[in-house]
Amino acid sequence: MDMQAPDRAEAPMALNHVVLNVRDMEESHRFWTEIIGFSHVGTAKPRADRPVAPNMRFYSCDHGGGRMSHHDLALVENRDLPPPPADWKMVGMPLAVNHVAFALPSREAWLRQLAFLQAKGVKFDLRVEHGMTHSVYIHDPNGYGIELLYELPREMWENDIDGALNYSVRLPTEGEAALADRTQALPTFG
Repeated sequence: MDMQAPDRAEAPMALNHVVLNVRDMEESHRFWTEIIGFSHVGTAKPRADRPVAPNMRFYSCDHGGGRMSHHDLALVENRDLPPPPADWKMVGMPLAVNHVAFALPSREAWLRQLAFLQAKGVKFDLRVEHGMTHSVYIHDPNGYGIELLYELPREMWENDIDGALNYSVRLPTEGEAALADRTQALPTFG
């Protein structure tokens, strides 16, 4: 079959998975399963072309009703990674990955996760009302930023995505105030 090259790239429909290098597999496994809530769905095993498997594990989000994907996240152990930065911040981190974002299915699920994280002593690095999401930023044991969010209704931001992306209100990161979420008088863009 002769295929003529198109004039422009075919746009992907979604991000499929992210692979992160981690210093300590057990520590990272506990974080991603016990704190973030991912399910461990597989582990790299030796095969004919690779008799020694990397220390690599695969994880899935809940895709509704307990349905799993082949993986949304993979972790590969590399004990030679440099130590993580002392504090996470949005700009100026000495890591190749700034942050990865994961959506919770609803505002209520997101608020429950915030309360869970706070009860587990997880530091909120940043709490933000964006124009299209409400978000909390935390970091994993390797210093990678993790954004947990819920999306605001599409009609609030779809007519001016750039405006919504540039809207940001910082919120408290500690105590009861870090668990509050405003739903009234939110801006609409476009």
